Amino acid sequence: MAKIYLLNNQKFPEVENLEVFKVQSLKIDIDLKPYNALIFTSKSAIFALEDNKLDWKNIPSYLIAPATSKVAELLGVNIVFTGSSGHGNDFAQELIPHLKNKKTLYVRAKKTVSNLPNILRENSIDVDELISYETVCNKNLKEIELEDNSTIIFTSPSSIECFFKKFSWNSSFKAIVIGKTTATYLPKEIKNYKISSSTNVKECVALALLDFN
Repeated sequence: MAKIYLLNNQKFPEVENLEVFKVQSLKIDIDLKPYNALIFTSKSAIFALEDNKLDWKNIPSYLIAPATSKVAELLGVNIVFTGSSGHGNDFAQELIPHLKNKKTLYVRAKKTVSNLPNILRENSIDVDELISYETVCNKNLKEIELEDNSTIIFTSPSSIECFFKKFSWNSSFKAIVIGKTTATYLPKEIKNYKISSSTNVKECVALALLDFN
């Protein structure tokens, strides 16, 4: 069986991790008292609030997907709503009826790919944004020779950017991509790829383990 490389640190049987990027929580100084709704599109944003030891868990939280919600649940967060689409712009549409007349804070990455806050504002939702973490390429990653016919699992636009700073694409490779938005960041020469049916790393791995053909 050819190698499967997952470009983050989540562990799965039969999959080799290739940590091309690192997530870093940023120092946050904010008064959360005015807010009665928090939006999360990533578990990294949850960890960033925890790393800053903020008092936030009782504020009603709105999470993009079950995988993110599960992390919040383990921390005892006040979960009010979990989205089903897993895509930022679609999640924004799901949120609109829930956030009317609420003072909302979107806890996000330094770089984002969705138009979520603008969609909410266009629908008269009062939303502020808090940059809580950033993704940086892993400078300490050792360069290795990737086997022919390998499958590469891209879990974010950052994973694509950082992968191609270290590695070149072999025409024998196959790609699994976590979502439609991330797929738009693939170089045009990559033709042999599939998009996961849900924005879930476990689903990506399951797809990679199937016969690609």
